Amino acid sequence: MSKNLSGIIKVYKAKLKSNSIFTTMSVAHVDDDDIHNPGEVYHVEKLFPNGDMYTGQWADNCPNGHGKYLWVDGCMYVGDWCKGKTMGKGKFSWPSGATYEGQFKNNYMEGEGTYTGSSNDTYRGTWASNLKHGKGVRNYENGDYYEGQWKRGQPYGKGRYHWNNGNQYIGHWRHGRMNGNGTMIWGNGNRYDGSWEDGLPRGNGTFRWVDGSFYVGVWSKDPKEQSGTYYPSGSEKGSFDWDPQQVYLVNLSDCRISTGEKITMFPSEKTVNWPCEGEPLHKQSAWKNYKEIDSRLKRGSVDARLSNGGISLASESDLSFDGSSECVGSEREVDEGLRAEELGASRGYKRPHFTIKPTKKQGITISKGHKNYELMLNLQLGIRHSVGRPAPATSLDLKSSAFDPRDKVWTRFPPYGSKHTPPHQSCEFKWKDYCPLVFRTLRKLFKVDPADYMISICGNDALRELSSPGKSGSFFYLTNDDKYMIKTMKKSEVKVLKKMLPAYYNHVRAFENTLVTQFFGLHCVRLTGPGQKKVRFVIMGNLFCTEYAIHRRFDLKGSSHGRVTDKPESEIESTTTLKDLDLNFIFRLDKSWFQEFCRQVDRDCDFLEQERIMDYSLLVGIHFREISQSGEPLNTESNASQVRTPIGNEDQSSEGGAPQLSTTDSDLLLNNRRYKMLIILRDNFGRCGPIRLGANMPARAELTVRKNIGEPQLVGEPTGEYYDIILVFGIIDILQDYDISKKLEHAYKSFQYDASSISAVDPRQYAKRFRDFISRIFKEEG
Repeated sequence: MSKNLSGIIKVYKAKLKSNSIFTTMSVAHVDDDDIHNPGEVYHVEKLFPNGDMYTGQWADNCPNGHGKYLWVDGCMYVGDWCKGKTMGKGKFSWPSGATYEGQFKNNYMEGEGTYTGSSNDTYRGTWASNLKHGKGVRNYENGDYYEGQWKRGQPYGKGRYHWNNGNQYIGHWRHGRMNGNGTMIWGNGNRYDGSWEDGLPRGNGTFRWVDGSFYVGVWSKDPKEQSGTYYPSGSEKGSFDWDPQQVYLVNLSDCRISTGEKITMFPSEKTVNWPCEGEPLHKQSAWKNYKEIDSRLKRGSVDARLSNGGISLASESDLSFDGSSECVGSEREVDEGLRAEELGASRGYKRPHFTIKPTKKQGITISKGHKNYELMLNLQLGIRHSVGRPAPATSLDLKSSAFDPRDKVWTRFPPYGSKHTPPHQSCEFKWKDYCPLVFRTLRKLFKVDPADYMISICGNDALRELSSPGKSGSFFYLTNDDKYMIKTMKKSEVKVLKKMLPAYYNHVRAFENTLVTQFFGLHCVRLTGPGQKKVRFVIMGNLFCTEYAIHRRFDLKGSSHGRVTDKPESEIESTTTLKDLDLNFIFRLDKSWFQEFCRQVDRDCDFLEQERIMDYSLLVGIHFREISQSGEPLNTESNASQVRTPIGNEDQSSEGGAPQLSTTDSDLLLNNRRYKMLIILRDNFGRCGPIRLGANMPARAELTVRKNIGEPQLVGEPTGEYYDIILVFGIIDILQDYDISKKLEHAYKSFQYDASSISAVDPRQYAKRFRDFISRIFKEEG
């Protein structure tokens, strides 16, 4: 084995030697006979035998510092160098007149930068290994422009493309084509909202005309696969007078994506002849280069180029790697990391005793053969009918008649279809809408787009059923995009919701930042057959629909009896809902957010108390911004230099990566906690949209420990160990009134347990206890 390895090295060295046949000439501001100490930086002007020229700072037989390199073919680089590689800020220009100005790393365009083509085709944004990658804006030569996410040189993710004729597409992209959910808006005002595949509408979608008429159904370029209904403006009667194929043949004919100007040669492909003096640099580190190349081939890093299924290096200049992204050696970084860990230990910080398991989607997909498959089809057909049914524009000031509990609309869905309903493959059923005008207005109030709402629930993707029913016996279903949750309801719960609907509507309208559950629809499906089974359900917003992975979730009531999860730490998943006595944190919010949070909790509790509601919970989701390779959350104080933030509720390796704090940021964080909060706010706003109360909120969690005493301690003692987190929270389960069953439960349990520790108590007492508990676990950041 060692002989084979020795032979490989000898062949590799011979190849390097054969490539180093040039002798160099040097003209410098100092005499060539001068001897320079290792690491000393001085200015040189060098002319190479092949005609290339370099002028600038020099050290250790290669450029180090600022310098200019001019190739004989007319390419030129002016900027920062490190160990013979373009590293830092610089400008590269091509003979055609095209330029790139921005960040470089190991000879590659990487980081923030602007490319201006010879035809004024420009791109401003982030790069990775010479490719557009991350967030950026590209202005094409023909006047089109694209703004959004990129991956490996192509639009990928969320973005907006604007054509020079006024048309625009806003939505998801994949490999440079429109793919996923998106909206196409034509210059004349017509629009399509729905699913896309490979640049064309495919799946569920709605086409709207400016006059208010629309077509809703399943789209496909193949006429045999499409089906839908056309609704003329101001009429509920559907017809098929319009052919949706016109969208493919006419409307999309002038919506072609520009290919743009291509970069003919990348800066990393330009051969740089080092060194000019002394022993060749690549000969000095031949063994190191061999190890680096071997390591790169094994791990398939970004720097390796994939070609025809194999890996090829861009040029011989890529053979010199130093193993780090900066001029600081990796050994020094390791030493600094160890010293930081020792410093944290000396201050008394302890490593946490819990680990975070990889996040995963909840529930089981309802596929054909599932016991609730037909129920799901019925639900989707009913929602499409309810949302797609034309209705006059309404103001937010609703009449009292709209809240009448008797206001309901029954619709029959025979399998062969009717004049109001399409044919379907499910069994015959009846569909009921409760207070349809109120819930339509609520969706408008909550800024829910009807097309997006319909696609999320009724799209090509099936719903997911949570593995076990709730304590009340209700079943929960999630849409595939996690935006909406559907809960089956008991008849008593439906009565409570209808009764409280006027007060609920006024409350959520008055307080935009309310934490109570958002309701979007209340419906009933009655299946045909001997049993005439009725299934009532409500559609709610999913609190945990966020781009941040939820690592821990807690259902908190402020009571102690039965409020513990009997699971060992090793069995706790990211989807496990923990309870009050499992909570081992105190949450610290920024001052302005904390004050708004306290005010809103008071308002929401007052509303629930007036409606005689009890047994509600504060559902809290925690995302740890600092996670080690072993899955342990990192302590804020002792590990500030290791800050990294995994994002994505489904895929931790999604494109774009996680927000990173620079070394400068980390240093400041150690001394200024408020500055740290501002950095978190900045990263959060840029990646996950604006922060709302209860959504994507940056905070710090202080670890607590409960004393080993006889009575359960509701809130543990603070330890001084902090973690940077993102919080998601809201008040859920608001449909339980203090009825006779709860009064009996309270009386019965009061004989056995402390009355203050049980959940079933009078709404006034429940609200007071709930507020007191919240004030103990949420604190203002000091």
